[in-house]
Amino acid sequence: MTTGKTFRNVLDRELRADPAFRKEWERTRIAREIALQVVSYRANHKLTQEELAAKLGMKQPAVARLEAGEQAPSVVVLRRLAEKLGMEFHIQGHEFRVYSPGDGVASTPSP
Repeated sequence: MTTGKTFRNVLDRELRADPAFRKEWERTRIAREIALQVVSYRANHKLTQEELAAKLGMKQPAVARLEAGEQAPSVVVLRRLAEKLGMEFHIQGHEFRVYSPGDGVASTPSP
């Protein structure tokens, strides 16, 4: 039996009610968006983490950490993603967008 609550309902409630949660959610915003794009790329290209790691010149645990979306990747890692996967990262003020090859759309993280 389900309660009828969606993820978004629960998330919105937690963001309003818990300042510590809200702070952590905002801190990991960019990392989550990059993680979603990396996971999406890997799934669309039917790659394992090991295969993607080889393509990026990284080790599999580094790809797993990147996909976890808990820490923002370094500029070096962003450059690898751009060079090897064709991703683009645009930052203007407080706005952050990730453009992935073939998507034709930019992703913008949700608050």
